[in-house]
Amino acid sequence: MMTSHQLAMQQRNRLSSGGRIDRSKPLAFTFDGRRMQGYEGDTLASALLANGVDVIGRSFKYSRPRGIMTAGVEEPNAVLQIGATEATQTPNIKATEQSLYDGLVCKPVNGWPNVNFDAMGLVGKFGGVLMSPGFYYKTFMWPKSQWENYEKLIRKAAGLGRSPKLPDVDRYDHMNHHVDVLVVGAGPAGLGAALSAARQGARVMIADERSEFGGSLLFSNDSIDGQPAMLWVEKCVAELVQMKNVTVMSRATVTGYHDHNFLTISERRSEHLGDRAPENMTRQRLHKVRAGSVVLATGAHERPLVFGNNDLPGCMVASSLSHYINRFAVVPGNKLVVMTSNDSGYQCAFDWADAGRQVVAIVDTRREPDGTVTDTALQRGIKVITGSAVVEAKGRSRVTGALVMPINAGATFVTGDGQLLPCDTLASSGGWSPVVHLSCHTGSRPVWSEEILGFVPGATIEQCWSSGAMAGVQTLGDCLVDGMQAGSDAASAAGFVAMQEIAGIPPTASGNDVVCEAMPAFLIPHSKPCSRAPKQFVDMQNDVTAAGIEMSTREGFESIEHVKRYTAMGFGTDQGKTGNINGLAIVAKILGKTIPETGTTVFRPNYTPVSFGVVAGAHTDLLFDPQRFTPMHSWHLENGAEFENVGQWKRPLYFPVGDETMEEAIAREQLATRNGVGILDATTLGKIDIQGKDAREFLGRVYTNAWAKLEPGRCRYGLMCAEDGMITDDGVTSCLAENHFLMTTTTGGAAHVLSWLEVYHQTEWPEMEVFFNSVTDQWATMTIAGPDSRKLLAKLTDIDLSADAFRFMDWREAKVANIPARVFRISFTGDLSYEINVPSHYGLQVWKALFEAGKEFNLTPYGTETMHVLRAEKGFIIVGQDTDRSMTPYDMDHGWAVSNNKPFSFIGKRGMNRSDCLRTDRKQLVGLMTTDPQAVLPEGAQAVRDPQQAIPMTMVGHVTSSYHSAFLGRRIAMAVIKDGIQRKGEKVYFPMTDGSFIEAETCSTVFLDAEGSRQKA
Repeated sequence: MMTSHQLAMQQRNRLSSGGRIDRSKPLAFTFDGRRMQGYEGDTLASALLANGVDVIGRSFKYSRPRGIMTAGVEEPNAVLQIGATEATQTPNIKATEQSLYDGLVCKPVNGWPNVNFDAMGLVGKFGGVLMSPGFYYKTFMWPKSQWENYEKLIRKAAGLGRSPKLPDVDRYDHMNHHVDVLVVGAGPAGLGAALSAARQGARVMIADERSEFGGSLLFSNDSIDGQPAMLWVEKCVAELVQMKNVTVMSRATVTGYHDHNFLTISERRSEHLGDRAPENMTRQRLHKVRAGSVVLATGAHERPLVFGNNDLPGCMVASSLSHYINRFAVVPGNKLVVMTSNDSGYQCAFDWADAGRQVVAIVDTRREPDGTVTDTALQRGIKVITGSAVVEAKGRSRVTGALVMPINAGATFVTGDGQLLPCDTLASSGGWSPVVHLSCHTGSRPVWSEEILGFVPGATIEQCWSSGAMAGVQTLGDCLVDGMQAGSDAASAAGFVAMQEIAGIPPTASGNDVVCEAMPAFLIPHSKPCSRAPKQFVDMQNDVTAAGIEMSTREGFESIEHVKRYTAMGFGTDQGKTGNINGLAIVAKILGKTIPETGTTVFRPNYTPVSFGVVAGAHTDLLFDPQRFTPMHSWHLENGAEFENVGQWKRPLYFPVGDETMEEAIAREQLATRNGVGILDATTLGKIDIQGKDAREFLGRVYTNAWAKLEPGRCRYGLMCAEDGMITDDGVTSCLAENHFLMTTTTGGAAHVLSWLEVYHQTEWPEMEVFFNSVTDQWATMTIAGPDSRKLLAKLTDIDLSADAFRFMDWREAKVANIPARVFRISFTGDLSYEINVPSHYGLQVWKALFEAGKEFNLTPYGTETMHVLRAEKGFIIVGQDTDRSMTPYDMDHGWAVSNNKPFSFIGKRGMNRSDCLRTDRKQLVGLMTTDPQAVLPEGAQAVRDPQQAIPMTMVGHVTSSYHSAFLGRRIAMAVIKDGIQRKGEKVYFPMTDGSFIEAETCSTVFLDAEGSRQKA
């Protein structure tokens, strides 16, 4: 194992001084099995470059060697697998975003047997033929039986990261914020905006994706107010941190900008600390921010130029060299050639020379650049070649030379012979693309600016300001002024008075404030046609070439969105940040259009990839799908209940005694309830408290039946339908007072119904005064049913329970076992029944009191399976089992629950009167009596009228409910049969899988007590 000194000596590209790293804190890490060293403050990318790593991975289609190209979130190549163990593995992490920590373990996501000698690299030599644009639509189509094998090969060749097989050991969470002003980006414009808004008193949040604030100032040599720019940054940050009305967030990427100024921020809280988050920290946090105003100061990404072999390791974006040299003290090479179409490309040459390395030449595509930077380069003895371009990079696994040729003024063809410049690093600058992605998330379309040769944010309906380089501002001084003005305007719009003496005067920046006109160069011409020249890559991550884009237009794809999908341009984790503008410029040129006419692709959230962990947050395992228990759950456990999941609730399915089977237990529970008294824990039924002067009218609109005359103290069954007339839920609603109702719903439908009520109130009838509150968890509900239920309840309450005083479908306030309660005389069994509601914290106490008083009546608990049998004997439906969102009330033979005389049409009335819903051959609910009383009809079994019909047989319906009734001594079932209501008494047949048939007769769905005398007793 190498010593620390030996590891440090490996950093051949590290300068002995400078940068913002802490050399007193060396950090050891491992790349592809090789131990290396960096320093605190490094990114993984800067540490790899310091250690002389050239090849970082292999390309998507052609398996070509790729190196680090940029220094930020726009990086397309340096995608790595991070993590020392299987449980801490994270795929597809950008090395440019990952902060270095001690013990970091990473490896390439592709390359076999290793990234430097990849067997798939042979594909790259023939890739243009084998994998042209759209090859995945055209190849591997035959034989069809082999597609699974093809898919495995393609996925392996694609070389994306591998998902870990073990659960994530870290925790994630979410946090909500409300702020007056959210500033996105902490460069010079963003810091100015945050300061001015905060000084005016606004609650400000500022977020930046990097580990440090400063943006471009982190690697510039500019000065502000006569001091190094980073001193100004440090003062700004110190002031912001001390303000109580400011939240400062680094390592925090704003990933989405949604309607009404709702933004999401993914904060990497501990990924810079180690392989696992500390015990008391989450690894990542998703912030959900609702802002009064938003300032977007997201800066701009430098565009590379497109030329032959521009994907070779050593080909980098010009500004990234300045970034690595000035921020990390890393010079990733010895001999540099710079190609630029604008002034900013010169700076990396100056920084390279200042680091003591050789600048071979600056190749300027402009014929007569007259900016001061050109004069500075000449004064420093740097060779400047104008009116020319690097048409091709030479080398195999790293740049070894740059072929330079003169080009015409339009950068469309070469005009002379070339010269080969030896170099190991080739930087290019094609101008700057404002980072407009977030502004586009809300539907705003970017606008092309000829002045900066890039898209700037378009009009938006949000309360949002664009500032700095993102808005096309090109100089540091102007960015500072623009940022402070945007922050002040945003604070004013949020209700804070703008005062210059409070906001402050913008600082003064030094440097060149005159920017020479840039040349609109995108694809550098070659002496050979595009299809014959060495590959000219537009999208590095997806291996999209200029020739491929040209081919896609020849095949008829002219819309930029179609070209994107056909070639996969911009589909990678970088989302086309470096390649999209070049790609659409190439399309525009081929089609003979301008760039504005060609347009741009649509940017959608997320701005950068986010982990599944932070999306889920803490909503995992039991917090993702929490288990809900009734107050009587402990009693159920003690008494041996078997449970089923209903929604998120644990409901007793049945209560076995001794070694009873499920069938025996259910039969016993049925008979005990029908002949004596049984008790059901019905707490899980949805309960919605509805109040307001328009509550009664609202009920009349959402239920199919009438509610205008329901008196306090009475209850009514109601059906709800969707707009298409199909049943969505049912339940009993009780009138507690003139403008106060308690609605019950099915257990599984409670949340949906509440949401549905709110939607109609807020969108259709906002003028109505009505309020909804879920009270399901506030009340424990127990139902006692059977002929002895009145005698049992009489022992625990002093209210008059006689049939005349307490009628069927009445409710009363009372005390039960000395606990305040609401008692409802409603029945889902068809027997005399009382539903007792008490505050939840009294539920278990009252439940036990009922059992104590019920000893003489042999009070028997029953579960949901017995409840289903009892309700089926009476023909009561279960929404979602006997209905399937294709049944109207008339199909269920529930026309009696539809009132067509209400002054305001109810939801679904028009839908159920459509011609299709009035057909006589619709499936309708009927009962089934099998010819063999013990024949078991499976639920879902299909019905036919002619058992001798040849296959395929004509199906006329299916079984919805099927049970054994111990009380009736036979099997009973319900089914939906075509025209079933009009054809009761006819035979239908159910083919079984063994070739046999079960014969049954259609009948009424009410198998017991058709007159209803038992429940009204």
